[in-house]
Amino acid sequence: MSKFAEVAIALPIDRVFHYAIPEKYSSQIAVGKRVFVPFQTRSVVGYVVGLSEEADVKEVKEIASVIDAEPIVSKEMLALTRWIKDNYFCSWGEAIGASIPAGIKKGKVSIGSRILARSEGFARSVPHVLTQEQSKALRLIVDCIDKREHKVFLLHGITSSGKTEVYLQAIDHVLAKGMQAIMLVPEISLTPQTIDRFVSRFGEHVAVLHSKLTPAKRFLEWANIRDGKARIVVGARSAVFSPMDKLGLIIIDEEHETTYKQDDVPRYHARDVAEERARLNNCPLILGTATPSLESYYKAKKGDYVLVKLTKRIDERLLPKVKIVDMRMELATRKRIAIFSKILLDAIDKTLKAAKQAIIFLNRRGFSTFVNCKKCGLVLKCKRCDTVLVYHYDSKKLLCHYCGYKTEPPNICPKCRSGYIRYFGIGTERVESEISHVFSHARIARMDSDTTVKRGSHDRILGEFKSGNVNLLVGTQMIAKGLDFPQVTLVGVVSADVTLNLPDFRSSERTFNLLTQVAGRAGRGEDGGEVIVQTYAPHHYAILTAAKHDYEKFYEEEIIARKELLFPPFVNLIKITVRARNDELTLKTATVFAEAIRAADKDALVGGPAPAPISRMRGYFRYNIILKGHDKAAMCALLKKVLGAFRKPHGVLIAVDVDPIAM
Repeated sequence: MSKFAEVAIALPIDRVFHYAIPEKYSSQIAVGKRVFVPFQTRSVVGYVVGLSEEADVKEVKEIASVIDAEPIVSKEMLALTRWIKDNYFCSWGEAIGASIPAGIKKGKVSIGSRILARSEGFARSVPHVLTQEQSKALRLIVDCIDKREHKVFLLHGITSSGKTEVYLQAIDHVLAKGMQAIMLVPEISLTPQTIDRFVSRFGEHVAVLHSKLTPAKRFLEWANIRDGKARIVVGARSAVFSPMDKLGLIIIDEEHETTYKQDDVPRYHARDVAEERARLNNCPLILGTATPSLESYYKAKKGDYVLVKLTKRIDERLLPKVKIVDMRMELATRKRIAIFSKILLDAIDKTLKAAKQAIIFLNRRGFSTFVNCKKCGLVLKCKRCDTVLVYHYDSKKLLCHYCGYKTEPPNICPKCRSGYIRYFGIGTERVESEISHVFSHARIARMDSDTTVKRGSHDRILGEFKSGNVNLLVGTQMIAKGLDFPQVTLVGVVSADVTLNLPDFRSSERTFNLLTQVAGRAGRGEDGGEVIVQTYAPHHYAILTAAKHDYEKFYEEEIIARKELLFPPFVNLIKITVRARNDELTLKTATVFAEAIRAADKDALVGGPAPAPISRMRGYFRYNIILKGHDKAAMCALLKKVLGAFRKPHGVLIAVDVDPIAM
């Protein structure tokens, strides 16, 4: 019998702790179980990750109690979370904590006693006949499943080319072999149609995991998966940790989406975690998208991934025609800045007269994007963040979209006391308001994070649009993803430049992805479709290539810039954000920390410190240090060493983000 348990604790301390196993628990203790242990002055939950005959310290405390009757963390999950610890700058305990339902992290064994009702009463669907391209893709994947091989397939299929049907039939094959499958989607609320398709094909075999579930429901789904009652999991990024012991396939739909990156510790990327989990299980991983991330496409070009293409839409439907409208010309020929070009207004009119539907897309919520004094030039900003306040017409308030600060809009300028206060820029509220003036007979709905706050509001708006009660849908990027409405024949993009002008090396990629995805919502029915893109940068390659649906050309242009500037996929990035309430102290600490990294490794590529793009948020000043390198685990180890020896002043916080999504 082992005398000591090696216990990982979900605290930012990168080590395991030895605890003595009392006689009464010697038969109950096992790797993968949770235990209560004394830590400093309190009792905390720990995870048993190993057993040993010796301890690394003399004074060893005893385990207080054993929580689980059976291990809840499998050997495979221990290996996966250990990999996360090494590659995403967190402790093993923090990584394990991310892999189990939040509701039982504090030591509970179960939550709620209600039985989870399985979806019933849905129409059962049957597999479709595949096209030649779909069949070829499926054969490659099935062959890999049969051989129990680990390969990553990048399924690059244009919008509406039938990627989902390939997923469904691949899963069918996995189930027939007695195995299980995980299907990740970017955001559950944005992909109700995907879930409907899975449930209608596989019925009670499907479990759904996402953040909108109550802790009790989430735990019950998790328990159903663990007990083998559900053999397919559809979920957002944390579903990658589903407790399955016969995993035969992982699929990530819309793999380019930024929501696969976790915001807080452990800041993992679900795509990379899924790749490691598929490797541990000797099974294939499918990455599906119309707009692959540059990192994935680069790996496919290099031969690390298997590139599979779907180049034709189902039923040979044509991709929508895309028209680029140069708004500089509109500016030159009209007296005032117009939100809509004449071309877009005519197209909306034509669509409504034909009793079809249109989607109007703008990547900004609110009414006006800033309030400005024409006399002294003052732009009203948030008191706690270095960001402009956005005017919301519904609530008649100025709002900060980062910290939620609200204030009344002034009638006179708070700086020069003049009455020249004006509202500039456009948000979704303003677009909705202007459209309803021009097309007073149209039935209009708006979909952004302001109108979808209430539970179920998202499904209600989409339901009204699907049924035809609404013929014009105005929205932010919520409406760009995964929606399939056959009656939509027009998509209008009000301003394609919003994402282009962000101070981020990925801004061109984001613009291309967004435009391609939004354009893909048009012409999914019999009637074909048209997309009108309004822009002040009509010659930018991201906009031109998106208009031609030409990913290859975009990739060739973008990869040159990435190589010259040494950005991913040529290196890995780690962003270190130093923040405090005093600007001078923040900059001084960041400078000393950057020097400490350089001193610890003379070859380290260290950039900064530089002010973060939003240099002040929620009252904290923020400076970024960027570390570049080829080996994530080595970079994390270097930072752990430097941070371990670094004495940071009181009130200064340091956050480390591996593979940051935004700068």
